[in-house]
Amino acid sequence: MASMCQMQNTNMNQHVAFPKNFRPQSGSFGQVCVPKRTETAAGRQTIVAAVGTVEVTTTTSTRANTKTTASTRTTSNLAHQWREIQGSNNWENLVEPLHPLLRQEIIRYGDFVTACYKAFNLDPNSKRYLNCKYGKKNMFREVGLESCGYEVTKYIYATPDINIPIQNGESCGRWMGYVAVSSDDAVKRLGRRDIVITFRGTVTNPEWVANLMSSLTPARLDPHNPRDDVKVESGFLSLYTSDESESKFGLGSCREQLLSEVSRLLNKYKGEELSITLAGHSMGSSLALLLGYDIAELGLNRENSRRKIPITVFSFGGPRVGNSGFKQRCEELGVKVLRIVNVNDPITKMPGVVFNLENFRVLGGGESFEFPWSCSCYTHVGVELVLDFFNMQNPSCVHDLGTYLSLLKCPNRVQIQKEGVDLMNRAKELLLNLNVSAQNFNMQVPIPWRSASARSTSNMVKLQVQSQRT
Repeated sequence: MASMCQMQNTNMNQHVAFPKNFRPQSGSFGQVCVPKRTETAAGRQTIVAAVGTVEVTTTTSTRANTKTTASTRTTSNLAHQWREIQGSNNWENLVEPLHPLLRQEIIRYGDFVTACYKAFNLDPNSKRYLNCKYGKKNMFREVGLESCGYEVTKYIYATPDINIPIQNGESCGRWMGYVAVSSDDAVKRLGRRDIVITFRGTVTNPEWVANLMSSLTPARLDPHNPRDDVKVESGFLSLYTSDESESKFGLGSCREQLLSEVSRLLNKYKGEELSITLAGHSMGSSLALLLGYDIAELGLNRENSRRKIPITVFSFGGPRVGNSGFKQRCEELGVKVLRIVNVNDPITKMPGVVFNLENFRVLGGGESFEFPWSCSCYTHVGVELVLDFFNMQNPSCVHDLGTYLSLLKCPNRVQIQKEGVDLMNRAKELLLNLNVSAQNFNMQVPIPWRSASARSTSNMVKLQVQSQRT
């Protein structure tokens, strides 16, 4: 990610046209709007948007009953269709148009990731600086997810292997996310016991440096079969595997913490119907994908020779993680990845802004070709669900998780939340301050927001959803 970010042109096969008199409403944080078409029939109104069709009952007296019935029906369907929603068939016929159940699950896991941001302490004067603000038993209640049906079992910390002191104390581990497991009551609704692991995105300076290393290195996570052809971005791998072994009371690596907890939970609930769901935003989605690959490569999800516990990754605004060998191995192992991306989000074009297999596929007319240097090029993994939104008054919204989820929750009209923007602005300030630190690494720090703001010359905002098989 050390090279300057350049935006790519994206084909818009499902462009949503705006009426001639449409004008986006202005505000300090902007709005994302989608036009709607209505059809009146038997007192019902159908809102047609790129993310699917939603029926709204206009009769006030029956609205509550309709909502309750729909909620019950959706929950019942999830218990029977959870494998398809988790990607057992690579989300065939579920992405375009976006299936209501899949949309519901994307939002649910996105809310779990949002909890990481809400609970992360960025106050340098606090004793819990760069840690979670709350204890495990209270965290969900404090962030507004008290009725989510999950219990937090472990907090996860990562240690950037970069010497940039930004906090006091011996430990430089930073809280990255958490592990949670569904309760007995939730198992009935979900159709299985779900182990969910979520990761926040980049906030601190060392994490930005880890993001910007931009060089491929063999993963070698399986000691019995190193697979030197499977290569991943060195900064992400370092954040995943670095520990504090030199410190007497130092933390183990993010990887060690996660594999230990996943193994414990799989053993505890052995014999039950299980699923492993990983979700992350930005850099967090990279850690989620690395963990998913790691679990599958080590065979921790194999109950026996015939049965595997499904592993699903929900990636929000995630960058590329590895090369074609990494992608191929993830597919062989059955790791399912659904990438939710904004076409205007520069982070999803990195690393490998120029040299990536997606660009070569475009040059080849959509066909896949093997070049001698293919193993040295970055490529995305999984199925892509594409959103298209931009706001000139607030270009940082292109990478904001709150905006991603708001579009999915309310596609016809979305108010960008101030909280998400504040988090992005904080990260932006940290990245700007990183210029001095990056000189020690002979790096040029990209400012993706500037490239994003040059992306458009008008205030018109668009929304598009399409699927792309990669």
